[in-house]
Amino acid sequence: MSDISGPRRLLVLAICCMSLLIVSLDSTVLNVALPSMQRELDASVSDMQWTIDAYTLVLASLLMLAGSTADRLGRRRIFLVGLVVFSAGSLLCSLAPGLSWLVVFRMVQAVGGSMLNPVALSIITNTFTAPEERARAIGVWGGVAGVSMAAGPLIGGLLVQSVGWRSIFWVNVPIGALAIFLTLRYVPESRAPRPRRLDPVGQLLVITLLGSLTYAIIEAPGRGWASAEILAFVMLALVSLAALLSYERRRTEPLIDLRFFHSAPFSGATAVAVCAFAALSGFLFLNTLYLQNIRGLSALGAGLHMLPMAGMTVIFAPLSGRLVGSHGPRLPMLLAGTAMAGAGLLFAAFDAYATDVLLFTGYVLFGIGFGLVNAPITNTAVSGMPRAQAGVAAAVASTSRQVGTSLGVAVIGAVLAGGAHAAATASQFVAAGRSAWWIIAGCGAAVLLLGALTTGGWARATAARTAALFEEERQGQPSADARS
Repeated sequence: MSDISGPRRLLVLAICCMSLLIVSLDSTVLNVALPSMQRELDASVSDMQWTIDAYTLVLASLLMLAGSTADRLGRRRIFLVGLVVFSAGSLLCSLAPGLSWLVVFRMVQAVGGSMLNPVALSIITNTFTAPEERARAIGVWGGVAGVSMAAGPLIGGLLVQSVGWRSIFWVNVPIGALAIFLTLRYVPESRAPRPRRLDPVGQLLVITLLGSLTYAIIEAPGRGWASAEILAFVMLALVSLAALLSYERRRTEPLIDLRFFHSAPFSGATAVAVCAFAALSGFLFLNTLYLQNIRGLSALGAGLHMLPMAGMTVIFAPLSGRLVGSHGPRLPMLLAGTAMAGAGLLFAAFDAYATDVLLFTGYVLFGIGFGLVNAPITNTAVSGMPRAQAGVAAAVASTSRQVGTSLGVAVIGAVLAGGAHAAATASQFVAAGRSAWWIIAGCGAAVLLLGALTTGGWARATAARTAALFEEERQGQPSADARS
């Protein structure tokens, strides 16, 4: 694939970014529509959490399977299937007659979405093979991801205010149709030279782990953490995690190649993605409820209020891509962690809801931080990994984002639901949300700490040793610690 012309490579990048746009938008555009949906569908806070987490959970559970399947059957083929299923799921969501059907159709959407982002990133890494070109392309990719997710509230507000909440799903259909046409015409097929075998047991364990953990977090405020049902799901999550690690370690071709995590930069990028996207989803969930339910703003008004956050992300996401390409991931990751932690601290310790000046300062800081964090996550996750396993490596990075999104909504929603009459008055909401803001500040601090630890000389040495493991295996000389 690397011998295609320069203009066509840019077109391939644009097509891949188009798929990223609709999937990333769908992760955040729904937030601003939650109050309208809650009123029309007569739903509770936990019901609203499920409209988001049903999507992100299925997406996170299937990303690695989609990546390895694309490496085996063809990346273009799986990408096309994903576009078709995602577009069809979006149309079904817009026609959902009730909450239960909406959740089901969101899961259909997610099945298609799981075939898009990791496969598209794999297509990019196999199209742009020179390290500097690849870094720039991934920087554009990371920038589009950040911009689309941050712009979600504004776009969602415009659509909900002018047409209704169902319109947020309509927009995916024409974009998906255009992407299908362009993919058929311009994107070449590619496969991994040695694709891994399917791992149905590992896949089932991943689904069980993520589903049981999220269910326990979302439902615990209503049922009680000490209830038999919640304790059973927590135990199921722990058992699934232990079984997954044990089983994958013994497989010759696992769903999750644990050797990837021998690389400190890769492990750090995975953890940073979980923390950053947990902070983003919590930020959007909190502010959507506050601006509409407490301040009484319309969906459009809420989206406009969050425009400073989106605007800063639009500015700093491409800047971060250029910084990563020229100076590496360390500086943007450190700045991102500092800004996100500072934003959380403003709300947690200084009650940024009290004045518009503090409120918008917090929004600006968070937008800067989130804009800076995406490109170093993506670049670090795939740099140094073998091209033959690009689909799986990219899928792990994408999975960590979705896991973070799911956990952010689940945890922040649980904290709010656990507060007495959290949405009744402004003072009660602020009191219930203070703990949630401390969690968001902690996520920012974790980004800062992990960025410092996993981007230095020691971390780069671990990445080099990890790459050597794969190179030895490729040459038919597996190292002694290859499965340790």
